[in-house]
Amino acid sequence: MALEPFLGTGAQKAFFFTVIIQAIVVLTMVGITYGMVAGEDLFDTSVRYKTLPCYLALFALAEIFEVFMVFDALRLRNIIQLFGVTSFHLALMVIGAIQVPQTRDALVSRSAAECARRFDWIECDGPGTLFWRVRPFLIVAPVIIGVSLLILGWYLKELYSEFGWAIFHVVGANPRMKTMYQYYQIMICLLKFDFFFFTGVTMQLLILVLKSSSAEFGITVAAIPIVLILLVLCGLAVQREIKWIMSISLVMMLASLSYLRIYAHGVARGQLTSYFIPVYKLVRFYQPQNAELYSTTRASLTIFTIVAFLLLFTSFGIGLRCFFDFDKGLAPSKIHSAPTKRPPLQSKESSGLKPDTSGIPLGPRISIE
Repeated sequence: MALEPFLGTGAQKAFFFTVIIQAIVVLTMVGITYGMVAGEDLFDTSVRYKTLPCYLALFALAEIFEVFMVFDALRLRNIIQLFGVTSFHLALMVIGAIQVPQTRDALVSRSAAECARRFDWIECDGPGTLFWRVRPFLIVAPVIIGVSLLILGWYLKELYSEFGWAIFHVVGANPRMKTMYQYYQIMICLLKFDFFFFTGVTMQLLILVLKSSSAEFGITVAAIPIVLILLVLCGLAVQREIKWIMSISLVMMLASLSYLRIYAHGVARGQLTSYFIPVYKLVRFYQPQNAELYSTTRASLTIFTIVAFLLLFTSFGIGLRCFFDFDKGLAPSKIHSAPTKRPPLQSKESSGLKPDTSGIPLGPRISIE
């Protein structure tokens, strides 16, 4: 059974273009919301209004990342990555739903009694206020993501059957090799999501906390390409089975996880340090002295930070499993993965086979290349 080419089936096209269309619609809704609030020149008046720039930047990054991940998964016929993208899509819907109350907390700062005495269309809630103007666009975003999630789930079933043959084209029918290759695919997928969630948390902290003129701002921005390089090296080590690079990567992951205890101890002593790894900011989000700073973005930051920590923990475990699979014959399959294009058809004459002249119709044959 030959592999279908990239975007060569209806299921592939439907999955890919569903993601693109929902990304365009969601970014339009977020852009309209941002434009309405930006028109009031509120972002420099109070930190609580910065939830909208965070919302816009987060969804812009997420939608671009999702389109890339779907393109990459379909091109490589990686069904595991498609499952990861679908789970990521569900997380986007949750984040989009959380943004509705977070935006209300950011915009509405007066109680109903205060608004009854003196109405302010920016700081009050109710008909005619700024929040009521932007609320429909905030609601549309998670609704569109939810509808597209149902479509993606439907076509994911078809792609599961379609891409099920891809792994046989790479490693054959050996169950042991198949399991090792699946762990390799999971590890590569996790590294990509590690980078997104690290960047997502760091980006939100840059918008909320750090001033562009500070040295810490530059250090934090520089951390993003450094982490990207480290993750790329880890992926290369897994693919090429380079033990010394993989060992360093695992040690750094373990050190990052262990550093949480050191960081929490530093917080207790008033020594707040390091923006390099965002998971360690979790303690700071809930400190009383930072209540106002994170009041409107605490929920999304907490979700991102916890997910980033869990992904890092899972990456260490899967990476350790992949390390133990080195030198067991899987390296050629990792380097020469499933072809991204359908091989050219050959005629019987050009392939050296004599045409059938018996007049008996040939039945369909299934082969594993």
